[in-house]
Amino acid sequence: MLYLPEIAASWKTILQDEFQKEYFLDLDNFLKEESEKYLIFPPKDLIFNAFNKTPFSSVKVVIVGQDPYHGDGQAQGLAFSVPNGMTFPPSLRNIFKELKTDLSCEIPFAGNLEKWAESGVLLINETLTVRAHQAASHQKKGWERFTDTLIQKISDEKEHLVFILWGNYAQKKIKLIDSEKHCIIKSAHPSPLSANRGGFFGTKPFSKANDCLKKYGLEPIDWCL
Repeated sequence: MLYLPEIAASWKTILQDEFQKEYFLDLDNFLKEESEKYLIFPPKDLIFNAFNKTPFSSVKVVIVGQDPYHGDGQAQGLAFSVPNGMTFPPSLRNIFKELKTDLSCEIPFAGNLEKWAESGVLLINETLTVRAHQAASHQKKGWERFTDTLIQKISDEKEHLVFILWGNYAQKKIKLIDSEKHCIIKSAHPSPLSANRGGFFGTKPFSKANDCLKKYGLEPIDWCL
């Protein structure tokens, strides 16, 4: 690889075939060229942060986002998450509001979701990089094929997972998931536009996810931060 860092060993085994394919080599080359002209988020060493924080064997819940945040200092390679000290983006603020309603968790001081990731929640965006201050600028460069393959492989090779799919974009992934083996929770997106129209608040995704895990005989997630 010319640009992308090494991925965690447990995922490298699962995804090694993808790294040799032409589309992925083209993606890597695109990112190398982009990095010579523009600032890319998240920082290079955090692009595969979701994989590094949540080993393949530990995955219990998958939350699918769309793109990394494109503002300075926001993206840390975990969908919806921001580093300590950063103001909550609107979608994350709504996620925390629903978490409080659902499980009585107090709204945290920080928007860092690493605790979730380390508890088995794979926080994966469909597109893993973005040009600074230009939303969706790295869409249709190869990331979508990579993350579609990832979701398909997780579905095929594991059992009794919970997939939380917020919004139409994430729900397009349903075709990649075996609903006979896994629990799928879907609702409107937590962005203000979608959430305020109805269909996100009150959907209780966190308690529903834990109900699924308990049904499968697995330890529920401690969602409170």
